[in-house]
Amino acid sequence: MATTTVLQDELRRKHEELAGRLAHARSIIARPEQTRRGCPPIDQFNAGTSRHLHAVDEVLLPAVSANCEGGVGLVHDYLPAARHLEVLVFHVKAHEYGSTWETTHSWPTLWGEVEKALDAQQKKEDELVSHLAEEASDDVLLLVAERIMAAERRAPSRPHPRLRHTGLPGKVVRRVARPVDAICDALENRSVGGPKPLPRKKPGLFWQYLLGDPRFPDDPANETRHNEPGDR
Repeated sequence: MATTTVLQDELRRKHEELAGRLAHARSIIARPEQTRRGCPPIDQFNAGTSRHLHAVDEVLLPAVSANCEGGVGLVHDYLPAARHLEVLVFHVKAHEYGSTWETTHSWPTLWGEVEKALDAQQKKEDELVSHLAEEASDDVLLLVAERIMAAERRAPSRPHPRLRHTGLPGKVVRRVARPVDAICDALENRSVGGPKPLPRKKPGLFWQYLLGDPRFPDDPANETRHNEPGDR
């Protein structure tokens, strides 16, 4: 039984962030002239939720399948909640841009459904993490936490509820969907933001040698060096 809470803390922090984005998005009252122009708080909630769900598919689900007894069944029980939330996020975007298919739904009703679906997905996600914490080592939990954060940085910015979520097909779908989503976001001028980038590493001795730019601990110039090839 593992003792680390890094994974639980990271996912709890992520859901607090999504809850804050949801509260901000649902507080926006769009005027008629804003139809089809998009709304940054709504776009950022949609993108943040989509990226998180994709990251869970990418990292947490395989870890549960591999490390938990009955893991495949646990993943199977989780997926309907995730897909339902994705469908609602898709409806939010359609509603935002004035789709004629959304005329029978009011914003308060839709946001209420989204809030319930987000809570349901979080509960199912918590169940997966609890099982993983019971049966996996601390090293596995730390690795999963790191990989989830990294996966969110490269995840698609839109939901894809009808496509595969797990296994190799799911991985291929996410890799194809990410650049496609980025192009569509640019064309629609959506403000989707993104997770904060990881801090750049300082160049090692090899890169310093190639760049002809040795660095000494007390050199004040180190503070002004940014975006160099060795810093990646």
